[in-house]
Amino acid sequence: MDWVVLEDYSQINNAIKASAPFLVFKHSTRCSISSMAKSRFERSFDLNDVQVFYLDLIKYKSISNQLAADFNVVHQSPQLMLIQNGSCTYNASHNAIDLDDLKENI
Repeated sequence: MDWVVLEDYSQINNAIKASAPFLVFKHSTRCSISSMAKSRFERSFDLNDVQVFYLDLIKYKSISNQLAADFNVVHQSPQLMLIQNGSCTYNASHNAIDLDDLKENI
């Protein structure tokens, strides 16, 4: 799986301008539940044509807050967001992160 490390909010703006659906996986490096969800997601991920941003919530909390505000979602960790046409069309956290559910929304 090829993560794109999210370090600056301009990366989100550029991805929106590109018009292709993309994912943001918000991960707390201090949380074992988040680590488990990330590992499960990595093992099952098979959408090679979808860009996936990885956000380290400990280092980049401000980016997480901006995502929550811009896409009208409640901040959670771990959290997976699907952004399409400038809107968040799928949002799941913890054990609700499910690749089959995600695929139904792309």
